[in-house]
Order: sequence, then structure tokens, then C-alpha cells
Amino acid sequence: MTSRRNFVKKAGAGLLVAGASSVWGGSLRAAHAGSCPETANAPSKDLFKIGMAGFTFRSFDIDQTIQMLDRIDVRYLCIKDFHLPLTSTDEEIKNFHAKLATKRITGYGVGPIYMNTEKEVDNAFEYARRVGVRIMVGIPPEKLFKYVNEKVKQYDIRYAIHNHGPEDKYPDATSIWERVKDLDPRMGLCLDVGHNMRAGKNPAADLKRYYSRIFDIHIKNVTEATGKGETCEMGRGVIDIPAFVKMLRSVDYTGVCSLEFEKDGKDPLAGVAESIGYFKGVIDAI
Repeated sequence: MTSRRNFVKKAGAGLLVAGASSVWGGSLRAAHAGSCPETANAPSKDLFKIGMAGFTFRSFDIDQTIQMLDRIDVRYLCIKDFHLPLTSTDEEIKNFHAKLATKRITGYGVGPIYMNTEKEVDNAFEYARRVGVRIMVGIPPEKLFKYVNEKVKQYDIRYAIHNHGPEDKYPDATSIWERVKDLDPRMGLCLDVGHNMRAGKNPAADLKRYYSRIFDIHIKNVTEATGKGETCEMGRGVIDIPAFVKMLRSVDYTGVCSLEFEKDGKDPLAGVAESIGYFKGVIDAI
């Protein structure tokens, strides 16, 4: 069993490496492996992957985004439409993927995409098909659920509805589960752990309850478990991140855990690097 001292030591090492990455522009994982030879060549014990929600880099173009993803050694991106518009041509989509590939980055999904009409649903699913992904994160009004359900069947694309905290029509995982549990099994959730906590719900407990319909996860931490809570660096908030990682393993989650860092939109790299470093440190330590 990992002692508290060892956990703090390893997680702290992750933070130091993250900080070094932001200063020197090196690869976080390569630096981490170099400083921890006992784990450098160990096979991964996890089925889930670490990614980035495109919204994190909302103030940056795709070239700058790719550069930052490479610096923190994150290789999976959920694509936002300000990086790849819904109106993109097939040639533009091809070039976009080629650009990601230069840094071994995979665009694994699209969204969140807001939609309020059947036409917008049609456009979103056709966009996802052309982009070549198998998962879409979306926020539809409840009146469109049946229509989205039919599109899921038509396109064979999983649709993950994003919870957005106590101010939203879908505040937590339960509010989405209750609406999709009797629909096609490809209708599910994008579990935003921060907003779930802001709605007063335990992210690890809800992951255990609803894992069969959780297709994507936005990882983050928040300052308090109320509507006043705000995004903070992952090691500094009220969510028990080690408990959440243990639950990911317990339910054999096979999707992506994508950091969505709303803080410091104009200059997020330091907080992003610290958060990814902490999350990787937790994964290595427990």
C-alpha cells in the first residue's frame, strides 16, 4: 500500500515536472520518466487515456494549441468548433488531422456542440461523421432528445450530454441519466466532475452509478462544492482526485479523461501543466 508520504512525494514530483515543462518546453512524460526510472518502462495499468477539452484553449488557434499539448505530453483532443468549424470542407478536415498528427495528437471527439433545432442536430452529426470521430459531446434541449436518439442510431455515433452545474438544466450526472437510461445505449454522459461537485454530487460515486453510459469525462477541480465553486488547479480543490482515479480503475473506464481548465483563459499553460502533472502523479502513486 502506498503511504501518504510516498503519494505526496510522487504527486509533488509530477507538479515539479509540469512546471519544468512550461518553462523549458520539454515533454512532461519524458521528463517524468527520466526522473522516475522505476516507472519509466512499466506497462500502463490503466484503460483510460488523458486528453484535453478544446475549450481549455479557447483563446488560441490550433497551431498554438498543438504546441501547448505537445509541451505537456497530452495526445488526445476533444475538438471544439472554433478550432475546426462545423462548416469546414473535407480538405480542411484532412489538413486539420494532418496537423495534429505531426505531434502524434488524436482528435478523438467533437464538442461540446450546442444545438436548438433539428437542423442544427443534423449539421452536428454530419460534421462528426466527416471529422471521423465516434463520439460527440452535446447540450441539446430536452425536446430534441428523441430526434438525437434517432440520429445516434443512424450514424452509430455515441452522444455524450455534458452536465454544467446548478445553474444549468443538466446540473449533474443524475439529471442526464434519468433522461437517457431508457434510450439507445449510445445516448449517454460527458461527466464534468467539477460541475458535478458544484451541484453537490460526488463524482466518484456517480461514476460508479452511471459508468455504463459515461462516454467522456472532463476532469478538473473546484474551490468548493457549491454553485460558488470555481475551477482551480487540480491538486488544490475539494474533489478527491485519488478516489476518482481508483474508481476509474474499478469500473474499467476505457474512454478519455480530458482536462477542461476554465481558469486563466488568456494564459492557461501554467495551470494546465500543474493540473496534468498532478493527475499523472496521482496515477503513478496509487
